[in-house]
Amino acid sequence: MAVGVFDSGLGGLTVHQAIAARMPGLPLVYLGDNANAPYGTRTPDDIFRLTCAATERLWEEGCDLVILACNTASAAALRRMQESWLPEGKRVLGVFVPLIEALTERQWGDNSPPREVAVKHVALFATPATVASRAFQRELAFRAIGVDVEAQPCGGLVDAIEDGDEILAEALVRSHVEALKRRMPHPQAAVLGCTHYPLMARVFQDALGKDVKVFSQADLVAASLQDYLARRPAFRGPGEQSLFLTSGDPVRVGSKATQFLRAPITFEAA
Repeated sequence: MAVGVFDSGLGGLTVHQAIAARMPGLPLVYLGDNANAPYGTRTPDDIFRLTCAATERLWEEGCDLVILACNTASAAALRRMQESWLPEGKRVLGVFVPLIEALTERQWGDNSPPREVAVKHVALFATPATVASRAFQRELAFRAIGVDVEAQPCGGLVDAIEDGDEILAEALVRSHVEALKRRMPHPQAAVLGCTHYPLMARVFQDALGKDVKVFSQADLVAASLQDYLARRPAFRGPGEQSLFLTSGDPVRVGSKATQFLRAPITFEAA
């Protein structure tokens, strides 16, 4: 009954943590491709290749359903995987869907034409690869009309968060928010389009102002997964063991993960 959670690094641990809190009896296998991180500056073909390899590794652990808890992989690889690569009986889901469901207040299964929504001005903060893909804007356009999205590539922020450099990370957040607000002075909502960014949600909120609604992914993805499995229980894979796997050095990654979440985590080699 295991579900796989994949990220290029440590950011997906925020999603893993939220899923585990919501569904404590569900075995979860986390795989971080730390040896090849970050993905945010890689080419789409490279991201696709690495994401497919990681997904196959999670299948080996009995995870028929894999969550790409990585916005860059969701943006650059997910649609291609679903359309031309995924075998029957397997599912790969991304992290944009729950955000768009929350932003537009409609369910993903609602295939009615796009309609007007309350939020008209949205700030998107994401990695350079996610911004370049325009995947968020494309998926949003299927559900809503008249929404202006201003995207800000947050170069350097993932590295600062993973390195535990809170001073640099906070300075980068404030710099990126300032840059975006020069182009969109009054956003109504902000989307934190990277699973690392929930750890900086307070700083984003402070820099944006209290009147801006900030959408963060971890809890939204966990709630969406719980609903998905309730409707499609067949995709609870046969795996029974919870694991933390990495393509990098397990000791080093485990140490960084423990610092990242402020809770002890032990990784094994993938």
